[in-house]
Amino acid sequence: MNTKLLSKPALDTIDQYLHFKVGTAECAVPYFNNKKKLQRAGLRAAIGKGSPKEIFDEVEIAGMKEKIKPEVWTDVLLKKFMCDSDIGIDCSGLAYYILAAENRARGKGSIDRHISFPNRSFLRRLAAKFRPVENTDVLTFSNEKNSMSIDMQKIEPGDFITMTANQETGQENKDKDKKNNFQEDAPRQNKSGERNHIVVIHQVDYQNFAPTAIHYTHSIAWPDDGQYGHGVRQGMIEILEPTKGIVEQTWTEKEKMGQENPTYLRAKISKTEIRRLKW
Repeated sequence: MNTKLLSKPALDTIDQYLHFKVGTAECAVPYFNNKKKLQRAGLRAAIGKGSPKEIFDEVEIAGMKEKIKPEVWTDVLLKKFMCDSDIGIDCSGLAYYILAAENRARGKGSIDRHISFPNRSFLRRLAAKFRPVENTDVLTFSNEKNSMSIDMQKIEPGDFITMTANQETGQENKDKDKKNNFQEDAPRQNKSGERNHIVVIHQVDYQNFAPTAIHYTHSIAWPDDGQYGHGVRQGMIEILEPTKGIVEQTWTEKEKMGQENPTYLRAKISKTEIRRLKW
């Protein structure tokens, strides 16, 4: 068996989110959901778009305001504090920083130089160029200007899987956006009400040059995660039916499979694609 991994800088970025540390305390960075707040400005760490350093700084400042001494932090307290303080990362923010690290490691420079923000007004495109992290959502990653769909048999670390609204619900979501005066880049939903989602492939296992297992990283909240169980985590897709699509494979996350795995269920009802950055 042969295994391919992301570059060390990209894996280090994942580790900083997966094993976020303050003092001796450690936890996975919580999932941030701005579905209700619909925030588009402010500190990146407070809107689900912060780098590990920005999140660390925000936790430190918030902890000082609450007069929490460094030696008091525990794993449980850290996770609870971050969730209660609305400090976390959303799925596209996490993907952005992982892929940005991989981009630099491959000698492609800053991801900001390459990414496009199509289907927006001039002013919105200009704003996006000044605040690329905040404006890069799942639809930006999955747009044909930025990425291309690839066959499962050609998958490699650095590729990603997007789960976007099915075509039949697209107009319905656009009508809702207009009614609620959402911006053009506001999160779309699929027919279950779930938002668009993205997972980044950090490892691929091969047998005789054919992929047998795909390992991914993402930020998510499952219904049974409760108030504090959500955040950055990893899963695996075993390719047991190589002639079929990615949704027909075996998805495992938190030891849950099939109908018990909400990530798989989301993929099943969405337009789910394996994609690769064009540059």
